[in-house]
Amino acid sequence: MITTNNLSLQFGKRVLYKDVNLKFTPGNCYGIIGANGAGKSTFLKLLSGELEPTGGTVEVTPGERLAVLKQDHYAFDQYQVLRTVMMGHPRLVEIMDEKDALYAKPDFSEADGMKASELEAEFAELNGWDAESDAAKLLNGLGIPDEKHELMMSELTAKEKVRVLLAQALFGSPDILLLDEPTNHLDVASINWLENFLADFPNTVIVVSHDRHFLNQVCTYICDVDFGEIRLYAGNYDFWYQSSQLALQLQKEQNKKAEEKIKELQNFIARFAANAAKSKQATSRKKLLDKIKVEDIKPSSRRYPYIAFTPDREAGDQLLMVDGISKSVDGEPVLKNVSFTLKKGDKVAFVGPNTLGKTMLFKILMGEEEPDAGSFKWGITTTQAYLPSDNSSYFDDVDLNLVDWLRQFSKDPDETFVRGFLGRMLFSGEESQKKAKVLSGGERVRCMLSRMMLSGANVLLLDEPTNHLDLESITALNNGLIAFNGTALFASHDHQFVQTIANRIIDITPDGVVDRVTTYDEFLANETVQQQIAAKYKEAEA
Repeated sequence: MITTNNLSLQFGKRVLYKDVNLKFTPGNCYGIIGANGAGKSTFLKLLSGELEPTGGTVEVTPGERLAVLKQDHYAFDQYQVLRTVMMGHPRLVEIMDEKDALYAKPDFSEADGMKASELEAEFAELNGWDAESDAAKLLNGLGIPDEKHELMMSELTAKEKVRVLLAQALFGSPDILLLDEPTNHLDVASINWLENFLADFPNTVIVVSHDRHFLNQVCTYICDVDFGEIRLYAGNYDFWYQSSQLALQLQKEQNKKAEEKIKELQNFIARFAANAAKSKQATSRKKLLDKIKVEDIKPSSRRYPYIAFTPDREAGDQLLMVDGISKSVDGEPVLKNVSFTLKKGDKVAFVGPNTLGKTMLFKILMGEEEPDAGSFKWGITTTQAYLPSDNSSYFDDVDLNLVDWLRQFSKDPDETFVRGFLGRMLFSGEESQKKAKVLSGGERVRCMLSRMMLSGANVLLLDEPTNHLDLESITALNNGLIAFNGTALFASHDHQFVQTIANRIIDITPDGVVDRVTTYDEFLANETVQQQIAAKYKEAEA
């Protein structure tokens, strides 16, 4: 168990948290959420002891082992992959090294024999005889095959190193597990494996993630970091979001009778508790939800951007025809014989490991790149708006404030009108006078979304739009695209984003495309597709 007692942290005049009192208990997974800059990762550093608080204490039950997902991808370059994983249990590795040193002594004494016997007993207690096989299972589950286990860490790619460090944190069943964005750089199969692992994990897990599907699958509690406080709520992310929004809505309706408000909240809790039976954490989560009282639900003070795309005109039936597009980059083929026809109202998710291929396809469709072979044709009634994965060219050398930056893309140059759009994206007051070139990654994406909203386009192309966004902005964009009555093509690694928006999935393969009119979950559940995905990811990582 790990507890915080009046925990406070302050940098200069800025107070991140004040008097935080929380208890994290075994058998539960706690999801840490909050706006960018709220201090989620910093909170994990306080819990791990990497940072000292300015007030209060963090206490870990004596004798319990705490493991942390390391962020320095180069720290273990001089070690073998398998040993790096086992280094997640420092005492076990220390015993292994001591044993080896003792047995290697040419003058092995009786005292050495006694010491070796003690070490062997402790080694067995720590399940040391299964250490290598357990480490190998973790690596295999996270997509690192047997043939790479004896390599040096320096020989792995950055994505592979992330997976090894995750295996290191999971190794040896730590009593307390701290994970900061563990799904970054994981493929679909590895994320699914991790979800199953954590659902069965008997100890305490505290995780920071922007992946809503992951939080929904594994969390029994949500810790909301907001305005200097950290509040604990039973349930997963969806329960926290929907209940807090419902409470906020009812709070605003001052004329609504208190009895009606209570009834509505009670019905919501009961409905969500019943649905919890479908989740991997079914039993524990349902017990928690059954205990919730109406007064436990609080409206969130968090601000969500308002994202709504309104086409200036409706597109006709002829939207887009792509015929045999192929493209190579630096001599390597990234697109081969890509063909599809876009139908009116389609919301198409492009999925799979071929990130460069998806980006190149969008650039070709927007006229920024030429295909090596093949062609495409947009319908004459279509207008397109594009959100690239790399938007630096729109900001880096631009010496404009946000009002003037957005005015470039507005049919109405009136400052009040432009400020209104910026306000929707949470740039109000002095924020609207910030220079475009100094914006953070998330702020840049919000500006690009404002640009798209102003365009009035009836076809949207979005390349990894959730990158750099916080959960509030991701949720707002998700809802905005669900409500959009035009056509959308997008690439995203966000499971919930794809599942709730797309009615069609296109997977770009080395030989063309797999094109199915289906939801993402149904696409992934298809046995043939699962086999193809596994083979492709292995090939892509090779």
